[in-house]
Amino acid sequence: MVASVCRLLESTNLNNAPRGMANLFAVALPPIRMVSQTFDPDRWSVVSTDFDDITYHRAEDVPAVRIAFDRPEVRNAFRPGTVDELYAALDHARKQADVGCVLLTGNGPADDGGWAFCSGGDQSVRGESGYEYRGDDEASEDDDPAVQKARAGRLHVLEVQRLVRFMPKPVIAVVPGWAVGGGHSLHVICDLTLASEEHAKFLQTDPDVASFDGGFGSAYLAKQVGQKKAREVFFRGKTYSAEEAADMGMVNEAIPHEDLEDVALEWAEEIAAKSPTAIRMLKYAFNLADDGLVGQQLFAGEATRLAYTTEEAQEGRDAFLEDRDPAFDRFPWHY
Repeated sequence: MVASVCRLLESTNLNNAPRGMANLFAVALPPIRMVSQTFDPDRWSVVSTDFDDITYHRAEDVPAVRIAFDRPEVRNAFRPGTVDELYAALDHARKQADVGCVLLTGNGPADDGGWAFCSGGDQSVRGESGYEYRGDDEASEDDDPAVQKARAGRLHVLEVQRLVRFMPKPVIAVVPGWAVGGGHSLHVICDLTLASEEHAKFLQTDPDVASFDGGFGSAYLAKQVGQKKAREVFFRGKTYSAEEAADMGMVNEAIPHEDLEDVALEWAEEIAAKSPTAIRMLKYAFNLADDGLVGQQLFAGEATRLAYTTEEAQEGRDAFLEDRDPAFDRFPWHY
């Protein structure tokens, strides 16, 4: 199923569509259902209805998309198929040249009234080597047969973390409720986090289930809140409110619950009004200090792209194609 969704998304070009009808699916799709109590269907159009575990929408009047976990009855825990869908939607959003910001959130509430952003990996499908495709959660036809038969477990939410980290546009975690375990790590990796004053709760349960995020979930968290506090988060397994998380530095702002998604769209609109090049370079610059040679490669690659736009770079290209020496002497050594 995921492979077919990916092919469908790949065939969808949002760039030439007028804003407000920015995806080709919206024309033929049925009326938008109320996917969450905080969701305003009048402000969104559907990108695809072919997902089982997530929802994917494009804002009508803001160059932003909303990607949401849609398993509220299990506090939006992810199984392997959830991660496949999440990766497909995020990668599609990455490639849309008229999308300037991604909102990552969780639909809700559950029937018992509980709200969640994401509660991490679904422990009911955790096997000996990772999370397994079981029941109606089927691997893609493109996956290795061992994965399809659930003999090999998955931990590919780490691929989603890297996609969020390296995406050339900001990703905002919009946290309406619990952010737990792997869900906590997902909010940490996002560029910004907005949280519900009333319902957002932050809890790191990795050691309780004999798991540990030794990468961005812990080390990058320490960059945000400090070493002592990050160790407290993991070692104690204490629950923090939105206000406490904001005071610690891992949440940007605590927002009244009923206003959460409206404020998130306001932030997305503000960001998308800025220079796309500047925002992209700033994101990679912020990442560079912590991401080693990979971070350097991303930043340098974008710098190279900028250099290609100069007359100097065009002279180098033209000289090669014309089989002559480049005339770089007309370009100054800037200082």
